[in-house]
Amino acid sequence: MNWVYLFTAALFEMGWPLGFKLAGLHKEHFGWWITLSALSMALSGLFLYLAQKTIPISTAYIIWTGIGAVGTFVIGLCFFGDSASFWRIFFALLIIIGIVGIELTGAKS
Repeated sequence: MNWVYLFTAALFEMGWPLGFKLAGLHKEHFGWWITLSALSMALSGLFLYLAQKTIPISTAYIIWTGIGAVGTFVIGLCFFGDSASFWRIFFALLIIIGIVGIELTGAKS
């Protein structure tokens, strides 16, 4: 169950920068988007807290931030016209490789 918490935390980690972006784009709904961003931050932190009760914090944190970063990168590419150059995608893939590598080589307690 703690892995579900961790992936849920990572999904909410993507929510707050998305809310900030939408608040900047849709000023008429600024308060709504900022509120959703704050809620997303709080839920992200809560689920990370729950996950790291049994998952080592070094593993939990890198997965949380990595999925959040790469997920936000993909959202930017798909919905906001961010640059999709070869090198940007290559380096995002390196983040994913790093996450997998840390998990595969992590010492189990």
